[in-house]
Amino acid sequence: MVNTGRIHHLNQVEYQSGPVVYWMSRDQRVRDNWALLYAQKKALEYQVPLRVIFCLVPRFLGARKQQYAFMTEGLRLVDRDLNRLHIPFHWLKGEPENEVPLFLNRIRAGLMATDFDPLRIKRQWKSGVCRKLNIPVAEVDTHNIIPCRIASEKQEYAAYTLRPKIHRKLYEFLEPFPELKPHPFSAEDNSVKQIPLEINSPDLKVSKTGRQTSFFKSGEKQALSTLKRFIREKLDHYSRDRNDPTKDGISGLSTYLHFGQISAQKIAIEVMETDVSDASKESFLEELIVRRELSDNFCCYNENYDSFNGFPQWARKTLNAHRSDPREYLYQWEQFENADTHDPLWNAAQMEMVKKGKMHGYMRMYWAKKILEWTPSVEAAMETAIALNDKYELDGRDPNGYTGIAWAIGGVHDRAWFERPVFGKVRYMSERGCRSKFDADQYIRQIESL
Repeated sequence: MVNTGRIHHLNQVEYQSGPVVYWMSRDQRVRDNWALLYAQKKALEYQVPLRVIFCLVPRFLGARKQQYAFMTEGLRLVDRDLNRLHIPFHWLKGEPENEVPLFLNRIRAGLMATDFDPLRIKRQWKSGVCRKLNIPVAEVDTHNIIPCRIASEKQEYAAYTLRPKIHRKLYEFLEPFPELKPHPFSAEDNSVKQIPLEINSPDLKVSKTGRQTSFFKSGEKQALSTLKRFIREKLDHYSRDRNDPTKDGISGLSTYLHFGQISAQKIAIEVMETDVSDASKESFLEELIVRRELSDNFCCYNENYDSFNGFPQWARKTLNAHRSDPREYLYQWEQFENADTHDPLWNAAQMEMVKKGKMHGYMRMYWAKKILEWTPSVEAAMETAIALNDKYELDGRDPNGYTGIAWAIGGVHDRAWFERPVFGKVRYMSERGCRSKFDADQYIRQIESL
């Protein structure tokens, strides 16, 4: 049974007849997927076939071939696992507003389920699809442990305002996952042509420059292996090591969470059942649950999550007051992208992202704040930080990324600090401060040796 709090009906159409389709988008997994479980529940209830579709768009928020390759490799494994359960998986290619309704009409679908995503472009896709359909459409939040709309009905000011709401409802939504069953009602319509998946297709308008990262392997099985290694080797020291980029102290799960190859709920349950120190367990669960879901909350309820207008009023006021402050350094896009600044610590952070497809979380804060300091305006800083993050991070194009940049540059979910040039009252970070917390030279050497 899927908790009804996870289900948000996008229209009020009644089911008549026809197969059920799950439009997979954000949550690219077979196991522990409430949206897929809901779709099968409805298909079993109506005794009809179940199909899963994924629509590969020609371009997506600056993603490159590297991100597409990681995603499609995981989806090939999804295809394999679904076929073992007698659930056909269909690749669509093109704009979802056109391709999804076309497919649903071709098979005479009777109901569609999809997963939740607060990003503006995903909402536009869903609105466009729903306008062309006359069947029930249900959005199921399988990405968050507490469904975003249930956790809060408004934008939260900070973690401390969302945290008690999360904790009040947490155990209501930590119910065990049922197993997805082999589907007994076959999809016998062979007229639906399968489109071969080819990421080198000229139809994909993505950059093919840059290296393919070898630091992360794709797929549900790899995600679960990463979780088990983290629990076994690193969780007990997480609270001590998580903010030291010279140590391998972080979970390494954010890429798998971004592509939905593992469930946050699955991770939380596994971590809660361990015998490690309470400090490390609580520190990790705070990041996994409260901070992640705070990012979804911000993007869901603030249409301007990726711009200056999304900042809190106090931050807009103080940044406006310091617009004309002189900058000691100003860099162009190419200098940022090529890690060609005067600061070897910032350069190392940029190159970690370029080489690995992932920057250490602590360094991402420093990295974004320095972009504000070295660009002519806060708008230019936001544009530069988002473009670099979305281009090189495997887990870019994500509420966590947009919210983290808005925190660093615009004080989102933070408070006013002591006033200083350029930053105004937005929290400042310095190279000296970083060096007081970890061995910066060792970090630089580690990145140079990659």
